[in-house]
Amino acid sequence: MNHFDMIIIGAGLSGIGAACHLQSKHPNKSYKIIESRERMGGTWDLFRYPGVRSDSDMHTLGYSFKPWLSAKSIADGPAIRDYIKESAAEYGVDQHIQYQRKVVAASWDSATAKWTLTLENTGDLAGSTVEPETLSCNFIYSCTGYYRYDQGFTPDFPDADQFKGQIVHPQLWPQDLDYSGKRVIVIGSGATAITLVPSLAKTAGHVTMLQRSPTYVLSSPDEDAMSQRLRRWFPEQLAYDLTRWKNVTAQALLFQLSRRYPNYVKKLIRKVVQGWMGDDFDIDTHFNPSYKPWDQRLCLVPNGDLFRSLRKGTSSIVTDHIERFTENGIQLKSGETLEADIIVTATGLELLLLGGLKLEVDGVEKKVSDSLTYKGMMFSGIPNFALAAGYTNASWTLKCDLTSNYVCRLISYMDKHQYQYCVANNDPSVKRLQFLDLASGYVDRAMDQFPKQGDKSPWKLHQNYLLDIFNLRLGSVRDKAMGFYKAK
Repeated sequence: MNHFDMIIIGAGLSGIGAACHLQSKHPNKSYKIIESRERMGGTWDLFRYPGVRSDSDMHTLGYSFKPWLSAKSIADGPAIRDYIKESAAEYGVDQHIQYQRKVVAASWDSATAKWTLTLENTGDLAGSTVEPETLSCNFIYSCTGYYRYDQGFTPDFPDADQFKGQIVHPQLWPQDLDYSGKRVIVIGSGATAITLVPSLAKTAGHVTMLQRSPTYVLSSPDEDAMSQRLRRWFPEQLAYDLTRWKNVTAQALLFQLSRRYPNYVKKLIRKVVQGWMGDDFDIDTHFNPSYKPWDQRLCLVPNGDLFRSLRKGTSSIVTDHIERFTENGIQLKSGETLEADIIVTATGLELLLLGGLKLEVDGVEKKVSDSLTYKGMMFSGIPNFALAAGYTNASWTLKCDLTSNYVCRLISYMDKHQYQYCVANNDPSVKRLQFLDLASGYVDRAMDQFPKQGDKSPWKLHQNYLLDIFNLRLGSVRDKAMGFYKAK
């Protein structure tokens, strides 16, 4: 059978969650998950660098329907991967995945109210003369995330080819890389660099984190003591829900404080760092960003592992600009030279919305960059198509859970009223704004590819879990912006 009620693109955290929601709420619907890689897990299977972990707690990054039971709430990549696999197996959605296929194009026909998808083989037959596969569906749910999987972002460093050692990007980490006893430079100051440095420092000769500018860094225990107590007192699901709400509230409070009282939060974070590093450490140079808290994501270090490594002397921080690479390391603009055997370019990611999918509606090409986002999950002018896009100021899965639940409600409404498709109709009176409100370099580099959000509901992207609960879980699926139709 080559026709399905729904095609879910991506078998990562979002895609598996979407399939579990559909399976439980619409067990009679046919669906297939299309995954371009050879395994499920998405980001958590792709990234294999030392120490890879989440910077969100698993009580909010985990699914609403599957309690996170491990004592460690700040989990590493393998543990998250196992959690995704367990969820897929429990709901039986692992039987619906087609691996090593990439959806490269999708064409909508209003006369039949169907999407026709073109799939390329990314496995052993990739690049061969085998004709691309096609299949059709009523509804597409894109769960591809934002990241481009085949490469990360690396600036064009002067004389990089002169370096005699090895240059590695975390996204393409060689599993046989031997860094024990070696001098390692990690270029970057974001979550990846801050994760890598203390992990590498356990066995490397010395690790230097070379940053152009500082990042806000907070320490948190990797185990949630309150969660463990709640599990002794209440059933697992209730204990999980209570912990989830506790952490959602804490995340929201920190974000709102950062936006309303940035100087107070800045002083608070500085005081935490000073408590770890002492009065003699140059905090103003290495941990005092020029931007306000939450203009970019805050970085989390579990149990202060980065601070412990710096205090122990197994790692160090240098804040400077790169002049050029040399045979033995990096020449800085200050005149200082850093020697290295291995250079890790933790310099960021490249964004790629919908995995580069090309869309066509009734014979006309549609670019999502020309559209408005409806409730942060659908695109104006594109029928029966939803996007799983998580929060930038809280755990990704909080929003994806709400979106998946909303998609299921939308399908129920259309079935009940015998509609074949729905589409958000553009509102020309809405002021268009940038989709993501973050000052990060990887966001700025790719925002021209993204849709716009509006300045009012339902076009506004709220980045507010409590408000989205009212809009997506409790609010009506029918409003003035959303049109419902029958096949022509």
